[in-house]
Amino acid sequence: LSSTLSLSPDRSLFLTMQSAIALPFSQTSLTRSNRVLGSTGSIFSTPRSLQFCGLRREAFCSSPSNHLTLRSDRVRIRSTRFQVSAAATTNGAPPKSFDYDLIIIGAGVGGHGAALHAVEKGLKTAIIEGDVVGGTCVNRGCVPSKALLAVSGRMRELQNEHHMKSFGLQVSAAGYDRQGVADHANNLATKIRNNLTNSMKALGVDILTGFGSVLGPQKVKYGKDNIITAKNIIIATGSVPFVPKGIEVDGKTVITSDHALKLESVPDWIAIVGSGYIGLEFSDVYTALGSEVTFIEALDQLMPGFDPEISKLAQRVLINPRKIDYHTGVFASKITPAKDGKPVMIELIDAKTKEHKDTLEVDAALIATGRAPFTNGLGLENVNVVTQRGFIPVDERMRVIDGNGKLVPNLYCIGDANGKLMLAHAASAQGISVVEQVTGRDHVLNHLSIPAACFTHPEISMVGLTEPQAREKGEKEGFKVSVAKTSFKANTKALAENEGEGIAKMIYRPDNGEILGVHIFGLHAADLIHEASNAIALGTRIQDIKLAVHAHPTLSEVLDELFKAAKVEGHATTKTGDAKIKLNMNEDDPRGPSDNEKQPSLSKDLIVRSTSMSSFVEDIYARVMFLVSRVFV
Repeated sequence: LSSTLSLSPDRSLFLTMQSAIALPFSQTSLTRSNRVLGSTGSIFSTPRSLQFCGLRREAFCSSPSNHLTLRSDRVRIRSTRFQVSAAATTNGAPPKSFDYDLIIIGAGVGGHGAALHAVEKGLKTAIIEGDVVGGTCVNRGCVPSKALLAVSGRMRELQNEHHMKSFGLQVSAAGYDRQGVADHANNLATKIRNNLTNSMKALGVDILTGFGSVLGPQKVKYGKDNIITAKNIIIATGSVPFVPKGIEVDGKTVITSDHALKLESVPDWIAIVGSGYIGLEFSDVYTALGSEVTFIEALDQLMPGFDPEISKLAQRVLINPRKIDYHTGVFASKITPAKDGKPVMIELIDAKTKEHKDTLEVDAALIATGRAPFTNGLGLENVNVVTQRGFIPVDERMRVIDGNGKLVPNLYCIGDANGKLMLAHAASAQGISVVEQVTGRDHVLNHLSIPAACFTHPEISMVGLTEPQAREKGEKEGFKVSVAKTSFKANTKALAENEGEGIAKMIYRPDNGEILGVHIFGLHAADLIHEASNAIALGTRIQDIKLAVHAHPTLSEVLDELFKAAKVEGHATTKTGDAKIKLNMNEDDPRGPSDNEKQPSLSKDLIVRSTSMSSFVEDIYARVMFLVSRVFV
């Protein structure tokens, strides 16, 4: 649920990233073909409704015979659904030497995603939860925060008299019921939590209640004295709010995001320590509900984790016009809750010299300095695992690494607890990747393809590298970096909404068209980013994606114009072109064709054969469907 961005060199603070669940599971996600013919994977049916960003598949490639089996897939779809559903309902076959094939410690979004995918793969699965199903995201994070932000967005629009008049609308003074707003957030969390619980119960996942810990290799303890075994174990225990030393949290006037989401009060003046995702989103909520906000940021600029250009624009739109002031380059060395009629006291020191700078007196303080991994008491010492700043060390396949640098057999860690990318949807993707591995298919998740979003008004989203990161990478690896930009002011749909404030920015390689990063600030930026993240995940080059057609008028045309604005060098080949050339290479000659040989786009013989076979299959399919329709008529 958070990105590992440090607020200062001296104090490692983990900026939280609230985010919606990117991988929802429904009954339809179980009704898919999952065929693999032979170890070489000449015909490979990829998941149709379970695509997740950045999952590299060595066998993920098109085959000349792939399209020949499409019609036959349609004919067999009814029996396939029955087989998969039956396997899911019975939760796999009982293992011979273990209680379970897979045990997951932690029933947050990551654990839930792993459990559902494991059952779908036929694994007998149990999930252990010591608190409530859903973890931080559902109960104390991205889900209830989005409910509050939905309220703040509507309030902000109704309060903007100029905006309403531009539509010809007249709105009287808008008000709100604090308890009603709080109930909306709580009810949404309850609904999603029940959905997650019911989805696992329906598929036969054993939900075990109690604190889970690792007793030894392939052995887990939960509750008081319950011991179970599993062939593989996944740790998915998530994170908790990080509170720096010197700050006293009372849950009333000095609070964390856990308390703030309950919205027990709306203070007149609240200080927010940290200007990352958590701080920005809560500033949006509090200012919309009438509070004045003061940011306290350890670094020299606000929003340090964003692309610098996006940060400057966001500050101009989200900070400067609102009732927000800020102190940068300072630490809150001590915060004392309000008591005995005295306000909350905040002592500020210079982040570099540690000299006293100022003392603030406010009504409340929100500690938004990020999140820390929840890994204490997991019994990691029983498998010789030493945490690093609380995080469980893992390799690129989420396999846990012990104190000697060796892999711990059959033990994995996903989500916030490993610190790779503290986002709910990243945890879910990691869990699915692990399940793919334990069922015999090697997968590595490309974390640079996983998007992130800040749900302010307007929204901020990003995927891949920032411009400074990309230029540093280019200098080290010896390639040029270019930037393309487009404005929401040129988008018809945005102008129709009177929401033209915003930009989209792409960092890319002009020599080959590789997309290195995309950053968006504007209306529905969190939804728009996925076209870019999927392009990075699939390795799609700009010269290919710029030919895609977007409906008009839609906000998606912001990305369409962004891709078209990029200047890729003429010699760069498209991914499609590369595939065509590769298809016609002589397999007996590993060097491939010489530069002087003329390369046909596709073998004519292949076209004739595939077209002929495809027509034959289509004819058979049409005849079968005609007979079926006659029977039912």
